[in-house]
Amino acid sequence: MTDFGPDPTRIPEALTDEEAEALAARYGLDRVGVRPSLGSYLRDLWRYRHLAWSMAKGEFVSQHRDNYLGLLWAVINPIMLGVAYYLIFGVLLDLKRDVGNFIAFLTIGLFTFVFFSAALTSGSKALLGKVSMMRSLQFPRLLLPIVVVVSGFVSSIPAFLVLVLIALATKEPVTWSWLLFPVALLVVAVMGLGMAMIVARVVHGARDLANVVPLFVRLLRYVSGVFFSIEARVAAIDDAPVWLGPLLEYQPGAVALTIVRQTLMSEMPLDWTTWAVAVGWAIFFLVTGFFVFWRAEGTYGRA
Repeated sequence: MTDFGPDPTRIPEALTDEEAEALAARYGLDRVGVRPSLGSYLRDLWRYRHLAWSMAKGEFVSQHRDNYLGLLWAVINPIMLGVAYYLIFGVLLDLKRDVGNFIAFLTIGLFTFVFFSAALTSGSKALLGKVSMMRSLQFPRLLLPIVVVVSGFVSSIPAFLVLVLIALATKEPVTWSWLLFPVALLVVAVMGLGMAMIVARVVHGARDLANVVPLFVRLLRYVSGVFFSIEARVAAIDDAPVWLGPLLEYQPGAVALTIVRQTLMSEMPLDWTTWAVAVGWAIFFLVTGFFVFWRAEGTYGRA
């Protein structure tokens, strides 16, 4: 010991692994870059739920703070896109002949797909934009894709409410199936969350794949029946393979749109087979996405 403090030339003895582990445990410290156990991870997710909600609110505010109309753009953008789609596909290509209430059919499909596609595109970049945060704070990284999906869902609520007004304006009868409208949206949100977890993990491992996600989303838009009836278009194909219709109708994007349409449109009655498939896809993506993401928990935030 010198007059000015500890001797700078003295090197303290190194701790053994057991001593270092005991010291860390005494002060509640955890090793970084290590995947926690499944039970511990689930407990941490629940413990940090308030952080997730605060981050979601922050994402929501930051998305709209620089716009004069703010949240109204969540409604204006899909409506403008719907008008363009109606003119192109409904009028020029005359696809409106396949559906009685084409306006409700188109807007429900479009508004739902806008949220669904945003979950994929935003989820793919959920980790890339938070590298500094992951390096400086200890929290379950799964919160990041959860935050972007929750924020996107909250942003889409005004658009979903507009769908109800459109259904009323186009003289859709109000039935008990309307009560399932929020349930259908929840199924779509869970499906989108599961897919967001998967693409977030994949893009973090190979960042160039972030350029492929928009292409995948665009392809999904054109095979999911956003602006046309899959059943009618397949029926119009001469000698169409028997498997083509079910393949298109029961893929995740299509069933997501169909269950929402079935709640508000009388010409599309509830089909419990479609609902079972949609719930099955939602559970599959949620469970698969969780395990795929959790398996690489210790790698996120590294250079």
